[in-house]
Amino acid sequence: MAVKIIQLGQVWRNDQSGQNYLVTKLYNEVFAQFAMLRQADSGATTTDTIRVKVLRSPQGQSLPGYTFTQEGQF
Repeated sequence: MAVKIIQLGQVWRNDQSGQNYLVTKLYNEVFAQFAMLRQADSGATTTDTIRVKVLRSPQGQSLPGYTFTQEGQF
């Protein structure tokens, strides 16, 4: 699922586990952009962050293996 642009605070659901993740940081490395994700639940402070490469397409941006959960907002 692609969105126009990935932003801080967006919630994405992992396609395998069904767990929700919050975008906490976006950064660029040479020719790629990465998103840092943290679980969006009460155990978020004890879990590690996940680094995911942002995919770009004519339809927008997406995170492979994740689905955007706030469909009506963007």
